[in-house]
Amino acid sequence: MQMRIGHGFDIHRVVAGRALVLGGVSIPWDRGLEGHSDADALLHAVTDAVLGALALGDIGQWFPNTDPHYRGISSMVLLQTVLTDPRVANWRLVNLDATVLAERPRLAPHMVAIRQTIADAFGVSVAAVSVKATTCEGTDAVGHGEAIAAHAVVLLEARA
Repeated sequence: MQMRIGHGFDIHRVVAGRALVLGGVSIPWDRGLEGHSDADALLHAVTDAVLGALALGDIGQWFPNTDPHYRGISSMVLLQTVLTDPRVANWRLVNLDATVLAERPRLAPHMVAIRQTIADAFGVSVAAVSVKATTCEGTDAVGHGEAIAAHAVVLLEARA
């Protein structure tokens, strides 16, 4: 069976006046992430990991921030668009491991929902999806609360 590994990374500035969405889940907070779409850094990293595994470019090539059609769009819609593309649909997720880097807000209470939302998007068991959160201990833009970042790694297997 053919398998492919992909890695994705994304980072967005924290700003006032925007909703915070991570992993397709709305997180109650007084700030959100700046971006052309809903700026879901976690789903952007996941989408890039899938595209990278299959050497299909990156999220910016598929959904350019210069295209007004994508302004404010849900990153879950972007991920689902990628997952239903024929070049991707012939692959299934074996597992996904992601890490969100954020000083605030506390994400632990939302992890079950985030994992389930991502698992549902891929049509897999939640046991195949790991999402963790960590801080940067005040050492950089994330650590100073100015940004939220995410890394994601996927293992894909060709469908029989």
